[in-house]
Amino acid sequence: MDSNLLLKEFYQRFGNENVKPELYFAPGRVNLIGEHTDYNGGYVLPCAISYGTYLLIRRINEPVVRFATTNFEFKAEIPLTQLSIKQPDKWINYPLAVMDQFAKLNVKIEGMEMLYSGNIPNGAGLSSSASIEMATAVAISHLYNVDISMVDMAKLSRRAENEFVGMNCGIMDMFAIGMGKKNGALFLNCRTYEYNVVSANVAGYTLVIMNTNKRRGLTDSKYNERVAECEAALKALSTDRPLVDLSDLSLAEFESLQHLITDEVVRKRAYHVISENARVLAAVDALKENRIPEFGRLMNASHDSLRDNYEVTGFELDTIVNEARNINGVIGARMTGAGFGGCAIALVKSEKVNEFCNTVGTNYEEKTGLKPDFYIAEIGDGARKL
Repeated sequence: MDSNLLLKEFYQRFGNENVKPELYFAPGRVNLIGEHTDYNGGYVLPCAISYGTYLLIRRINEPVVRFATTNFEFKAEIPLTQLSIKQPDKWINYPLAVMDQFAKLNVKIEGMEMLYSGNIPNGAGLSSSASIEMATAVAISHLYNVDISMVDMAKLSRRAENEFVGMNCGIMDMFAIGMGKKNGALFLNCRTYEYNVVSANVAGYTLVIMNTNKRRGLTDSKYNERVAECEAALKALSTDRPLVDLSDLSLAEFESLQHLITDEVVRKRAYHVISENARVLAAVDALKENRIPEFGRLMNASHDSLRDNYEVTGFELDTIVNEARNINGVIGARMTGAGFGGCAIALVKSEKVNEFCNTVGTNYEEKTGLKPDFYIAEIGDGARKL
């Protein structure tokens, strides 16, 4: 991203070149393994990537907040008295949600001009919404001198999305975006927020992000339905013993108790969560011990469970993952993110990456009619002022 071009765009939209705005950045994320475990108190292994959201912001002496973005035509000027009002189907609900949470902390939001510019593909499942939220949170905390840690900003952004946007997501996206480390994956316990940085330098292999270009809108999807199914499973299993989350159970414990869940679909949802939790633990060990083929096998098993037990993949994701697995030099491929479209990832022998992108791209387009995009994303640091 050319910051000088972005600054020029800011002045064209808002004028007054005498007062320079401040520049902030929040990355997107990919999750290497551990899908749909975060809102079940489980383990995840995400990393921040080099794509993300840039935010130019400055304070003004007017009782409004002006929003604009280089990504969409929609812009808005919201009076300070109306910042807590949700807008119908607009991207500005993400920053508004964050401002609403800061207002609940007694931070007095004053006039501002804000220009967002993201190079995360919209609807790709690389967490553009959480990236917008975390960029906003970091910027506001700096601008208004709010004493708040990055972990607490991640929690605040999760509340913003749960309460204001209406998306019952877990903490993973915001945490990875806030706490990301260059060349490191975050092994995170989503209940306790304990985490370790695990080296994600996989010598000889490249992490390729494959965008199906099948758009997904999470609040319109079955995401909240999956959350409810997990809650139903937890309620049924809790008749045996008190449980806080599905992730309280090991796989062996679940197998001895699964008869308590009478609904077969709900049982499959719980099986995915609990088996996925075990896969994350095994994957972390495999990474630490440089057993990369085992890590790839676990990636494959994760996708298969998301397809068969959690049913969140769909034709496009399954097709691109299958095409990836057919390429010599690929040791693992899986969907990443919430599913229902969006992106998948593959670990590919570095010398095979060009061949991989060409062959998978051609075969996927033949079968789906959609042209995929491929990204070689560096694993980078978390949200920050630039």
